[in-house]
Amino acid sequence: MKAGEYLGKTAMRRLAMSLLFVAMFLGGGGTALHATERQESAEEARVRALAVQLRCAVCQNQSIYESNSELAKDMLLVIRDKIGQGESDDHIRKYFYDRYGDYIYLEPVKQGGNWILWAGPLLGLMAGVGTLWLTLRRWRRSSAGLAQPDTLLQQRIRSEMERLR
Repeated sequence: MKAGEYLGKTAMRRLAMSLLFVAMFLGGGGTALHATERQESAEEARVRALAVQLRCAVCQNQSIYESNSELAKDMLLVIRDKIGQGESDDHIRKYFYDRYGDYIYLEPVKQGGNWILWAGPLLGLMAGVGTLWLTLRRWRRSSAGLAQPDTLLQQRIRSEMERLR
């Protein structure tokens, strides 16, 4: 057997195996790889919507829904129980707020002293633009002042240049 024939057979085997592999997954053997769609009940959708808004008390900046901590799992159970009892979303949020305070909300509440969190970036941007505008205005005025009549040194340089001619 020649080297060229061996390479040809090896390449053909690889191609056949690749095609078989692709056909297996496209032809139905790969359906296990596709995620099955899960129909979520309205009650579970409410649980998820609330749990995404609330912070896990022991995790760093992670929602109850995303956290794997025991406390987060317990908090999810509380949410499920309260929804099962027919309580409103606002009442459930208030329940957690009463126990944990503002910290429990992933997004800061727009009330009281928290307004500075919302208005701070805008106020900072406005202060920066104002400072830049004043600085440019002063700079333009000072550079315009340099174009005033010649200073004593400039007059002396001119007189020396005329004397040298």
